[in-house]
Amino acid sequence: MYLIPDHIPVSTYRLQFGPNLRFAQACELVEYLAELGIGAAYASPLVRAREHSTHGYDVVDHRQIDPALGTDEDFRQLAESLQQHGLGLMMDVVPNHMGIDDPNNLWWQDLLENGRSSVYSNFFDVDWDPPKDALKQKVLLPILGEQYGRALENQELQIVWEDQRLKVAYHDRRFPLAPRTWADVLRLALEAVAVEMSPDDPDRMELESIATALDNLPPQDECDPELVQQRYREKEVARRRLAALVEISAAIRDALNGALRELNGRQHDPRSFDRLEQLLSRQPYRLAYWRVATDEINYRRFFDINELAAIRVEDPEVFEAVHALQFEFIRRGWVTALRIDHPDGLLDPQQYFENLQDAYRQLGQTPDAPPPGPPASFYIAVEKILAHDETLCAAWPVNGTTGYDFLNLLNGLFVHREGAVRLRQCYARFIDAPSRFADVLYASKKTILNVSMSSELHVLAGQLDRISEQHRWSRDFTRTSLRRALREVIACFPVYRTYIRPGESQPTEDDRRRIATAIRFAKRRNPEMSSAFFDFIASVLLLEDPDGLSDEEIAVRRDFVFKFQQVTGPVTAKGVEDTAFYRDYPLASLNEVGGDPAIPGVSLDQFHRRNIERHSAWPFSMLATATHDTKRGEDTRARLNVLAEMPDEWAEIVAHWSELNASRQIDVDGVMAPDKNEEYLLYQTLLGVWPLAAPNEAERSALVERILQYLDKAFKEAKVHTSWLNPNQEHDAAVADFARTILDPAQSPEFLHELTRLVDHVASAGFTNSLAQTLIKIAAPGVPDFYQGTELWDFSLVDPDNRRPVDFGARQALLSELDAAAESNLNETVRGLLAAWPDPRVKMFVVSRALRYRRAHADLFLRGGYVPLNVEGSRAEHVCAFARQHEGRHVVCVTPRFTLAAWREANASPATGAAGWRPAAWWRGTTLRLPAEMAVECRDCLTERWVGASQDRAIDVADVLAQFPVALLEG
Repeated sequence: MYLIPDHIPVSTYRLQFGPNLRFAQACELVEYLAELGIGAAYASPLVRAREHSTHGYDVVDHRQIDPALGTDEDFRQLAESLQQHGLGLMMDVVPNHMGIDDPNNLWWQDLLENGRSSVYSNFFDVDWDPPKDALKQKVLLPILGEQYGRALENQELQIVWEDQRLKVAYHDRRFPLAPRTWADVLRLALEAVAVEMSPDDPDRMELESIATALDNLPPQDECDPELVQQRYREKEVARRRLAALVEISAAIRDALNGALRELNGRQHDPRSFDRLEQLLSRQPYRLAYWRVATDEINYRRFFDINELAAIRVEDPEVFEAVHALQFEFIRRGWVTALRIDHPDGLLDPQQYFENLQDAYRQLGQTPDAPPPGPPASFYIAVEKILAHDETLCAAWPVNGTTGYDFLNLLNGLFVHREGAVRLRQCYARFIDAPSRFADVLYASKKTILNVSMSSELHVLAGQLDRISEQHRWSRDFTRTSLRRALREVIACFPVYRTYIRPGESQPTEDDRRRIATAIRFAKRRNPEMSSAFFDFIASVLLLEDPDGLSDEEIAVRRDFVFKFQQVTGPVTAKGVEDTAFYRDYPLASLNEVGGDPAIPGVSLDQFHRRNIERHSAWPFSMLATATHDTKRGEDTRARLNVLAEMPDEWAEIVAHWSELNASRQIDVDGVMAPDKNEEYLLYQTLLGVWPLAAPNEAERSALVERILQYLDKAFKEAKVHTSWLNPNQEHDAAVADFARTILDPAQSPEFLHELTRLVDHVASAGFTNSLAQTLIKIAAPGVPDFYQGTELWDFSLVDPDNRRPVDFGARQALLSELDAAAESNLNETVRGLLAAWPDPRVKMFVVSRALRYRRAHADLFLRGGYVPLNVEGSRAEHVCAFARQHEGRHVVCVTPRFTLAAWREANASPATGAAGWRPAAWWRGTTLRLPAEMAVECRDCLTERWVGASQDRAIDVADVLAQFPVALLEG
């Protein structure tokens, strides 16, 4: 049975806080969100992030609100304003990782200063005993822009005295110097002091005493609690003494500065850097060239990002430190829901969610007065990416996902399945290569494992190699062969990860099936490899231990399984979302987070079945159509989906465009730039975002720049001709020149004319898709989520394009004008919106009126049943209709799909129906049947127009859609 939280958001609106939106500005939006019909503001991370962060997920301090967003008082005013307007606040929590390239991360700075003896050493997932001896008891920091030796002898690494501390300086970055090694610097200073000061000079004696005290500190790998506290106490006393001495004694200050000059070496004198190198070698960290991270990094990262280190939130102390602020806000009633970022990175997600719910239940409880009734629960949505046949773990005490599963289900509803299959065939002909997404994905995941996450694979292979030595059946397996077999299993893994938990004796049936699938496909793709390697890996992952193992040996095997689970997720994410999606795109709208381009289109039956399943198992799961991480704006996708209704035409068009622009391509080392595949993505991108009205010069220039930035990111993510690790500047420049040229009216007037004509041809069907998916999202089982700004048309591309500033002032003014007009004369307002089709206000009209109706009848949508409605007639497959019903109240959602032919027919004949919406007659002869309990007279909640059904409850779809593209009928 699903959880029923104490507070359920009726809908959410995502706000991206940052330089363009601070607390004070957000406070001014609260009334607008309330008027729009929103139930809760949904905030990006609000705790302190890395300086100049653009997204907030690089948290550096969980214990304070980010000062870049405003003061604590600013946040209080925002939270209380939301309360006063009846809105909740969903807070985004980042429990898996922290940003470590900012000095404000005091936990990480302490770890670097004190090593294994740091009181925060258990906060981060560091392997203190890696296979490489040089890294034992150290953290590898791959931050140098060149090889260590070059950086050292170029004087890029220096010891400095700043803020009353000795630090390692690398350009503008600073790293703490281990306290015991301060003594090395002070002894150099004492050499100079000895010449000028007598042995009994108080300042010299104080300096000697400080150096001795530092020498006698417990070592940095000491873990005994008493000695650790002694170390902290004595190092701080020594630091304060040195600071005071340097402040009062000019001689000591000059000696210290001289020692630093001597220690930091002299350019063109390699031997002068020996003492500095020796000093750096004694630190609890090892500074290294950034590319070293691909092979040797020994702290768990977020994906392949060196600047984001994973934290061990499974530790109770870490859990409490990470969540103290959020639970204080929950206690005050300021925060009413949580969004959990990247739970797949956690050791045991289920335990983490149970800890969250337990912490919530303990708020306000007293031991002698337990609360009456069933246990309370808090609304939690998790950013879990589900494969197409995967369901959220029923045992997790959460309320559902953040909505990518719904996004892809809904998007597929507007993709014509046969047309999408034809598009893949057309695409293969255009690029002159076979197109099979499964093969592209497999190759992409191997690319990630061979390059950006090679170090994680190396660590896992080392663990597996040690496990193989446990038993005579596996002792002859070599590390090289195990690494190769392990890479193949991960590359063939069918889901992001399995969820075997500490203490479990066997996997669940779902996990067992997924492991077996990965092993089977790994064997199939590697017939030359002995199946024994794969069978051995399977036995470890399936917890099938040979007889005779000790408890310690079994623990080693389990640790491998847990680490394996934390690796497959990021490999899949990087392989799918950040590689394969940029390599293979017959229909780019299918290449969305959580999507599977190999399964094009969703039938009406499948769509209804999945909604029924969600209503039964996860009725409060979030419903998204756009997020800060989606690859395209929701209306960009909706327009591109129309291509599946015209695959043969599209094939002819792109072939013609390619001929038209062939002379613009540039040969770069024997490869045309852009190549055919890149060119195909460019044409889809242009179709998806190009405006209907001819842009003026400033608008065109801004749009071209956005497209160039997108292409640069897309092709670097593809990692075919260029990449972030190894940028091919010549290829990148050639692609950019090609795009600029074909988008220049002076140089490519014919191409731009044809592009504009095609956009005009498909746009109305795309806009109809947009309105339909918007209304379905609002009416379907779950909690509809709106990404900031998408109440108007949104033709964004991937981030950072979709994180551009939103003109909220314009939206507030439009909503006020729209409401005033509707109140004065609703019929005239509707006609005016359609006469100006595609007036962006038409989307805001649907959003605001449907959301307000939903909020006014929250129980109907949050708890009401879901009933697919039978549609009959020649256009039955072109209509999606379902009812929501609860305690005698009914509402029916009716939307069109696959309307390109309808718009063509309407545009080829005299106007029928309302101006701007002419395809209504196309549905004549198509009927839907209302639920048996519903009245035959229905009112459209959007237009307040009445529609009647026959006595057998049949209603003409042409009548329902006569004056507006979508309908929400109330009985």
